[in-house]
Amino acid sequence: MPAEIVLVPCLSDNYAVLLRDPGSDVVALVDAPEAAPIAQALESCGWGLSHILITHKHPDHIDGLAELKSRFGATAFGPAAEADAIPGLDRTLSEGDVAEVGAWRFETIATPGHTKGHVVFHEPAEKWLFAGDTLFVMGCGRLFEDTPAAMWGSLSKLARLPSDTTVWCGHEYTASNARFCASVLPEDAAIGERLKKIEAARAAGRPTVPTTIGAEKATNLFLRAGEDKVAAALGLPPGDPVAVFTELRARKNRA
Repeated sequence: MPAEIVLVPCLSDNYAVLLRDPGSDVVALVDAPEAAPIAQALESCGWGLSHILITHKHPDHIDGLAELKSRFGATAFGPAAEADAIPGLDRTLSEGDVAEVGAWRFETIATPGHTKGHVVFHEPAEKWLFAGDTLFVMGCGRLFEDTPAAMWGSLSKLARLPSDTTVWCGHEYTASNARFCASVLPEDAAIGERLKKIEAARAAGRPTVPTTIGAEKATNLFLRAGEDKVAAALGLPPGDPVAVFTELRARKNRA
């Protein structure tokens, strides 16, 4: 039986994700922005909570962790490089480590950029990626602790995953991201069409998460920094994707 998946809006624009394996009744949570809406979603579904996966140390991803662990007795996994800043982790994970959650095997991918110790979780058999604040729908996270080169390297790792990988990210930033991409490449038909769909979804109150790696490679300029036409649109010479990415991120910060 396929997994049951619930997207849980938290705070002003965060998302947490709940996953249940009907065969084993294992329930996993990815990130814990706040306890109340997650607990309410669990109760509404009639689920317990066995595992929590944390992508990084920022408060809007961990503030609900202690309460949820206490209430449900869940086992918490998170990045080894940020363990000192995330109280309550039961197991720490680094690049290449696997978090076994029931029948699922979440591969840990280190994605420095947003924070130096940020990780994401990839379940290859299910073709899932839980990207935290590294990759957003048509965007990427701000660089609070690391360099543009580090973030470009992290995004390039994710872009190499299969195009049909389903991606959940940590925030609903999509409308702003899509408008930015369209402002850089206003003649790009794929971006323009996606912007229309995103604006319609948001106007109807629908989330834009999840996405896919394929959709992001087609329309997310932060994954397209190696393209000559993106460099040209920014007034930069071709052949230096880090420079293009750096300029994209700087312009988005000012947008």
